[in-house]
Amino acid sequence: MFFLSIGEIKTWKTLSEYILKEQSEPSEYFYKEIHPSLKAPFHFFIGCLLASSGFIELAKKWFITGVFFEEGGVFANTFMLSFLKRHNNRLIKPAIVFNDPKPYIHFTTTSLIKKSRENFLLHCSHSIPRFKKPFRFMDIGCGDGSLTVDFLKNLREFGLIGDIEEILLIDSSAGMLIVAEDIVRENFPDSEIRIVNQRFEDYSSKIDRKYDLALSSLAYHHMPYEKKLINLKILRNFIEYFVLFELSANNDTPQLNSPEMLCSLYQSYGKLIDFVFSNDAPIELAEICVDNFIMVELVSFLTEVRGLRSDYHMLRVQWHDLFLKGLGPALTCLTNSSAYSDEYIELFTMIYGK
Repeated sequence: MFFLSIGEIKTWKTLSEYILKEQSEPSEYFYKEIHPSLKAPFHFFIGCLLASSGFIELAKKWFITGVFFEEGGVFANTFMLSFLKRHNNRLIKPAIVFNDPKPYIHFTTTSLIKKSRENFLLHCSHSIPRFKKPFRFMDIGCGDGSLTVDFLKNLREFGLIGDIEEILLIDSSAGMLIVAEDIVRENFPDSEIRIVNQRFEDYSSKIDRKYDLALSSLAYHHMPYEKKLINLKILRNFIEYFVLFELSANNDTPQLNSPEMLCSLYQSYGKLIDFVFSNDAPIELAEICVDNFIMVELVSFLTEVRGLRSDYHMLRVQWHDLFLKGLGPALTCLTNSSAYSDEYIELFTMIYGK
């Protein structure tokens, strides 16, 4: 991922204030202090500011010009234009995220997620110890349950667990839990399956028993840093190991409409959307996945202040700092490995344990 320098942040803010005030169209004049490789994200930044301020037609002109600078599989300006066209030029969330499991389930079929999960499971098999007693497991944000099943089967295949005494599935989406419960019960009929339909930040204080391991895959980022820390300090009293599979992006502490936020979103969400449209699936299915899952989150970033928005991805180094404060010194870092990485986006495995 590329980052803006302090000087670039100041320049972007100054230019954006002028453009918003004067309602300026794209011009070579604005490129004088913009690095050539950052012209596309700069157009995305200005276009999103204009769109969120109600200047949709002017925003589209900035997105259109930004398209000509896009490369490397990141086409966020292109995707924003397409999204606005499909939604009557309105920058609003088209659905409630995770209300319907199907868009997220389709997202998990992309090459990005499939390959990353394979590497994630390999990292786990190399780091998690052998449990001799019946295994007690917690999945925070279990989604459709497919990774839950793959994770537990992988541990069994490597001889790391035997009998599974309990599987606790936690998710804020009732629809996801219906799917997850069915697939987990089918694969582990002899285990006790417990279901909790709540956000983890609302449930953590109610945990009343010990678990050998807690897993969170692309779910713990739904809390800002300070809430993550509070919940980890509670959780550490009830677990032996914590396993994280996450996206590294600078989307937590930057504020609404800041250059830092928009530059990170351009890269992280632009790349995620590209992987969806590159997947071997009907275009209609790809559009539903993008609109009803990825764009719901992106529009939240573009229109809601920190504390109200739904997502708070952090950089890998920030996660490590969080775990040191929230889990240490009782639990220490055992794994910190990339599951997928390119110039713009990274998915990683982090495991803390005794």
